[in-house]
Amino acid sequence: MAFDKKLLDIVACPVCKGKLEFDKEDQQLICKFDKIAYPINDGIPVLLENRATPLVAID
Repeated sequence: MAFDKKLLDIVACPVCKGKLEFDKEDQQLICKFDKIAYPINDGIPVLLENRATPLVAID
């Protein structure tokens, strides 16, 4: 099942309430402000703070 990108208009980061960006390659939603990513399982975003993973900076 594919993620419906129209959801990006209504979902927000549960931590800061900011916009999320879709990362198609890794199937996750990214909050650039908090530098965390939320997984998407079977097309459904898992917007739980305890399931978010920190984004790793690449130098």
